[in-house]
This record gives sequence, C-alpha cells and structure tokens, in this order.
Amino acid sequence: MRVALFLTCVNDTLYPETGKAVVKLLARLGVEVEFPMGQTCCGQAHYNTGYRHEAELLARRFAEVFGEYEAVVTPSGSCGAMVRELYPRMGDRARAEGRGDSLARTVAPVVRRTYELTEFLVDVLGVTDVGAWYPHTVTYHPTCHGLRSLGLGDRPRRLLEAVKGLDLVELPGAEECCGFGGTFAVKNAAVSAAMGADKVRNAESTGAEVLCAADNSCLMHIGGTMTRLKVDMRPVHIAEILASTEEDPAR
Repeated sequence: MRVALFLTCVNDTLYPETGKAVVKLLARLGVEVEFPMGQTCCGQAHYNTGYRHEAELLARRFAEVFGEYEAVVTPSGSCGAMVRELYPRMGDRARAEGRGDSLARTVAPVVRRTYELTEFLVDVLGVTDVGAWYPHTVTYHPTCHGLRSLGLGDRPRRLLEAVKGLDLVELPGAEECCGFGGTFAVKNAAVSAAMGADKVRNAESTGAEVLCAADNSCLMHIGGTMTRLKVDMRPVHIAEILASTEEDPAR
C-alpha cells in the first residue's frame, strides 16, 4: 500500500522524531510511505482565527499535493479533524455563498482518504499488535479533536495495550481538555494554564513515567506545564511508542 505522510507544521518544526517514528512503524508493517515535499499547512490556524478564505487556498493545496495517494496518514488528531470535518464544511459554506461547488468537489476525494495514525492502523491495516516493545508505565490522554471530532474511541488504547512491556494505567479525568486549544491558550492564558495544571496533576497521580497522546500540540502544552510544575514525567507521542522495538528502543 502506498500512502503519504502528512506531518503537519508543528511536527515538522518542533517534533520531527514523530514523523520518523511513523515512517519506521508503517514500513515495519509493509506500507510504502512517501513524504510529498509540496505539503504545507492544512489551514487550521487560519480557519480558527477567522481567515476562512485563506484557509480555502490551503485546502485546495492539500488536495493537489495528496490527491494521488491511496491514503494520507497524519500523526495529528487536530489536523486530521481539520481535513475530515472542516474541509467539507468549508465547501458547503462556499456553495451557500453562491461560489459554486468547486471547493467541495476538489477536497472530497482526499477527505475520504485522510486518516489519523491510530485509526489507519486499526481500521485500514486491521492491526492492534504492531510488534512494539516499550518497558515503561504509561498513561494515555485522549485529545479533544481525536476524541470528539474524529471519534477515535478506544483505538489508541487497544494499540497501547498490545505493546510488550508497557504498563498502561488509567488517567483520572482523561476526557477533560488539557487547555491548549491552539489560540485558546493565547487568548485565555490563565484558564489554559489552570486546565493544563489539572491535567498534569491527574497524570502525576497515576505514578506513570510517561504521558502519551496522539497529538503533539497538546503534548507541547502538557509538557511545558510539567516543566513549570517540576513534575518528573515525560510527554511522548504514541507513534514513538509504537515504533519502539527491543532491537531499536525509544526512550
């Protein structure tokens, strides 16, 4: 199977190891992964701050770059939700404004073929045991876009439960937002910080070594809060755990 990796802006700039982990993991499962060099931002930041027409240009660009692939895989619930949930909404809005069906027709094929990593593994490849080894105690935070927009459900947990050596412990208040929310953290800094502190304290109470999630933007917020609160726990993207093996272990 030939798929494209949509890495996203945050991962490309700050967390390139997550992208490498996705390639390593999928290659181990027999998937041919390509990284289209023409990829740019999906437009989520533009759309969420009111620049809808500018986001439309990026949606068209996304469809152009990724249109030839059987599947598009991303290690980001929020960017995956942008493509799957908001691209169709943008197309409907353009139609309602009398600007025709061009945007809706352009994005429709790629919307159907875009997957967040864990749903690609479980739903498309049909695997939960990916041959991973990670001898650490881990607690899992389901991020808002993955939980509410994509409906990832228990897919990430099923993958983590199959990892050899991994002890998965329940996170109190798991479904509560961590407080990041993109520009929410900037516009409502005090509320965001308080929500982040609640999430970190809940994570700390589990005694886990690692807090895992499927979205590095949330892990960035949580990790920063851990540093400020001097909590001895590491935020780790699920892709890096699933890519880890006894022969080539992750930290």
